[in-house]
Amino acid sequence: MNRTSTKVGGKIPAQPGPRETKVGFVAAAAQQESAPGAAPGSVIPGAGPALRPGERATVRLRETGPDEPPRYAPEWLELREPADAAARAHELLDPLRIRLANLPGKAGLVIHDLGCGTGSMGRWLAPRLDGAQHWILHDRDPYLLHFAAVASPRSAADGSRVSVETRRGDVARLTPDALAGASLVTASALLDVLKREEIETLAAACTGAGCPALLTLSVAGRVELTPSDPMDAEITEAFNAHQRRDGLLGPDAITVACEAFSEWGATVRVNPSAWRLGPGEAALTAQWLRGWVGAAVEQRPELKQRAERYLQQRLAACEAGELRVTVHHSDLLALSRPTGGTS
Repeated sequence: MNRTSTKVGGKIPAQPGPRETKVGFVAAAAQQESAPGAAPGSVIPGAGPALRPGERATVRLRETGPDEPPRYAPEWLELREPADAAARAHELLDPLRIRLANLPGKAGLVIHDLGCGTGSMGRWLAPRLDGAQHWILHDRDPYLLHFAAVASPRSAADGSRVSVETRRGDVARLTPDALAGASLVTASALLDVLKREEIETLAAACTGAGCPALLTLSVAGRVELTPSDPMDAEITEAFNAHQRRDGLLGPDAITVACEAFSEWGATVRVNPSAWRLGPGEAALTAQWLRGWVGAAVEQRPELKQRAERYLQQRLAACEAGELRVTVHHSDLLALSRPTGGTS
């Protein structure tokens, strides 16, 4: 993996395609937002802001062909960052702190952030951990890496120094050697856009290096909208099917990750980490709605006309402050058996 040095926090799809459209991601049109289904063969813009002239989508999770467009733009990542921070499971921090406190050596923590995007995970976690920290930020896009490094926190909970470096590379090819000396591996909104073999590779790398993994905000495949609508369940089912296309795990990712880490001897804990969106998060809710419905229509084109009416009604309720949405996620903490003789 090549090294660069910088940092930021969030993710948006640029072109419609079979990969990596997810809750909180956008299969966005290349121009201004259009009405649902306006462009034949495209996903309704949503789950993140549609790209405007001059914006660029970034980030690849794995090696792809030359025609495969990058997926994520920082605007969506920034929009979702406050909701992500509020949702993450604080209950997992105490067992993580206990493990980190028992690590051998006193030189500080080395934390690998996989698919770091704009760096939101570091901004959330670094100020909640004591001691000197060195964050190694992994992503395939140099622009996001730069954003992430520049915006990274500089001090830990106890005032100790936090430093960063960046590495360009494919997170799906992680090896125990790449994690040599790691104290912790983190990722946010990543597992559900991986395939089974990629999660198994991740689990093998973390357990082989003897380091814990905190993997947050994986979609659970459940949403609740208030007031409810008869189409809610139908859209949810179609969206979840879209998440599972081309071998991606979508809402099955947490179960697969639990199995993979457990098979390598890790102790695994899973806690809920739901977005709870009300009138104060109307901008995020509206963008999420567009992408959620858009992915459902891409999966089931026969829903198009009814879904367009549904989306417009939901957006109107959102704008009026009458819509509340709970998007369920899960956070996973895997405590691998240490390789340095500590427990």
